[in-house]
Amino acid sequence: MNGASKPYGVLAEFTTAASIMHAAEKVRDAGYTRWDVFTPFPVHGMDRAMGLKNSKVGWFSFFGGVAGYTTGMLMIWFMNALDYPILVGGKPMFSPFSAFPPSYELTILFGAFGALGGMLFLNRLPRLHHPLLKNRRFALVTHDRFFLVIECSDPKYSEKDTVKLLEEAGSRHIEVVEE
Repeated sequence: MNGASKPYGVLAEFTTAASIMHAAEKVRDAGYTRWDVFTPFPVHGMDRAMGLKNSKVGWFSFFGGVAGYTTGMLMIWFMNALDYPILVGGKPMFSPFSAFPPSYELTILFGAFGALGGMLFLNRLPRLHHPLLKNRRFALVTHDRFFLVIECSDPKYSEKDTVKLLEEAGSRHIEVVEE
């Protein structure tokens, strides 16, 4: 590692889905919080092994939907009751029953925007560069290898202790990845 580049994290390679699952459980139990697992296919039970909780994207979608419904109702109320009131057959200037269909559509639209925006925000996207993509060995993740990365920004991170933990977990190759 040269002095000019900053370390990103420790990359550990595993050969089977069972071994990466076991390693994920060990890292979770050790108390690390900034780490991830990369596999060539979905490994069932990995969420539980990593200790992941339910996603917060649903809350973004919910608040987007509430904002959409409120926007629709207020927009129609403003247009019919204040901006351009037209009295037709003695009907009220605003009725929530007639305003419901467009408000419902805005609920769906803003909910979808909330889900997309929440996903991008929570995943810290768009990220135009990721240090792992420079690593030649990491390219094997799309074929037949399994990788676990513990970031240097983790509060528990210590290069010596982290490497020791990953060796005990059964990694066949460990290296420090630079930014």
